[in-house]
Amino acid sequence: MPIPQRQLAASIRTALHIADRDAIAAFVLDEGTVFAPNNPFARTSVGAQRQVWASYQREFYFSNIASLGLACLMNALCARPDDEAIVQEILQADGCRAYVYHPGDGCQIVGAVLHAKGTGALPVIKPLPRGGRRGRGQRSALQLDLFAVG
Repeated sequence: MPIPQRQLAASIRTALHIADRDAIAAFVLDEGTVFAPNNPFARTSVGAQRQVWASYQREFYFSNIASLGLACLMNALCARPDDEAIVQEILQADGCRAYVYHPGDGCQIVGAVLHAKGTGALPVIKPLPRGGRRGRGQRSALQLDLFAVG
């Protein structure tokens, strides 16, 4: 049984190692996004997926296929042992597909990729609202530079 889309999206948003986590999570949450009817390798390994995505990385580059999260996924897969078991979730909508990898609980995301099918474009993704307590003021998006001179 797949992890609920809401849980996957929330887990992706907390995966700080994924640069495009908000866009991928928004795609997963979109009402038009559904789990792919066929997921032949739902249970897989880090080594197998590293091999698969290294190939896709070259294909996407040479075929100009738009994607988000691919570099972050490759970094995450390279940092883990080849024989580590992971679960693959595949979601799709409107000419795009997302692959989300986790150890089986759906909470700790190993990595996620969103890509267009063919040379199509990625969807325009509305930013998700940030969670938190009500009544709290907006925090500044600026980061303090501890090494700034002057």
